[in-house]
Amino acid sequence: MQNITLTRLATATLLLGASLTAHTALAAEAVCYNCPPEWADWGTQLQAIAKDTGIQVPQDNKNSGQSLAQLVAEKNNPVADVVYYGVSFGIQAAKSGVVTDYKPAHWDQIPEGMKDPQGKWVALHSGTMGLMVNVDALGGLPIPQSWNDLLKPEYKGMVGYLDPSSAFVGYVGAVAINLAEGGNLNDFTPAINYFKKLANNAPIVPKQTAYARVLSGEIPILLDYDFNAYRARYKDHVNVAFVIPNEGSVTVPYVISLVKGAPHADNGKKVIDYVLSDKGQSIWANAYLRPVRSGVISAEAGSRFLPDSDYARAKTVDYQQMADAQKAFSARYLSEVK
Repeated sequence: MQNITLTRLATATLLLGASLTAHTALAAEAVCYNCPPEWADWGTQLQAIAKDTGIQVPQDNKNSGQSLAQLVAEKNNPVADVVYYGVSFGIQAAKSGVVTDYKPAHWDQIPEGMKDPQGKWVALHSGTMGLMVNVDALGGLPIPQSWNDLLKPEYKGMVGYLDPSSAFVGYVGAVAINLAEGGNLNDFTPAINYFKKLANNAPIVPKQTAYARVLSGEIPILLDYDFNAYRARYKDHVNVAFVIPNEGSVTVPYVISLVKGAPHADNGKKVIDYVLSDKGQSIWANAYLRPVRSGVISAEAGSRFLPDSDYARAKTVDYQQMADAQKAFSARYLSEVK
């Protein structure tokens, strides 16, 4: 009888321990939509979050559009705590009422234009549009320093850009050129005229990512983000330079939000605070992404980026207006350029 009682007591103790363990695990969890380990080195980031905060964040391979659709579908019974996506999706999420206000630690160090005024989204890092140049593939020609340099006959057949009617990075390039040529988000005529002139220089216009084609030298000059150029130079060890054109360019942020009604809201807030902390920001920098906060990365990581004086030529824009204008620009490009 005593043995049975002891057995029951041991079983009860185990069950209680399991229950407490499960409760502890639940309390130390935060679900992030669109945190894929291969993109932006989220893998390292999630490991650091777990180590330094005890919060486990499962990997998630949704893209921005899928994440927003899931949040809307789960609006009345949220599953995610935080969500990471391109800025235009963050703006849409705020309009859809699926994210809530949260002004994280270091809020005051985040530049205007890189955060929603109420805190419904905040940038973590950004990509700046410019020229990714395979120096060895230029055949001795100088590295172009401006958008207008690409129109010179000596660069005929050397310039590539992703189709701006179908690829977002291509559209970002079009926005950058349009602003540099004196246009605005209500008038893309300068960009259309530029692409017409560039068409005479036999550009290469793929629909999909062309990273490998730059590394091989097939496309010596590509309109692309800075982080791809830095990755090519410092990780793949190809003689690649990155240029922010003299006439100017644009910067596009990637942002994070706290989900409205998040089941683990406090943990979600801690995750957002972490990825904006000095250590979190340094992890982005080590993945060749420019952190949203300045002055928080190591000298070694910082040396891989162009100087701040170069980045001063890259501006933020009204990202919602940019998204709204995309369809009309694409139609004009297809009818007037392609």
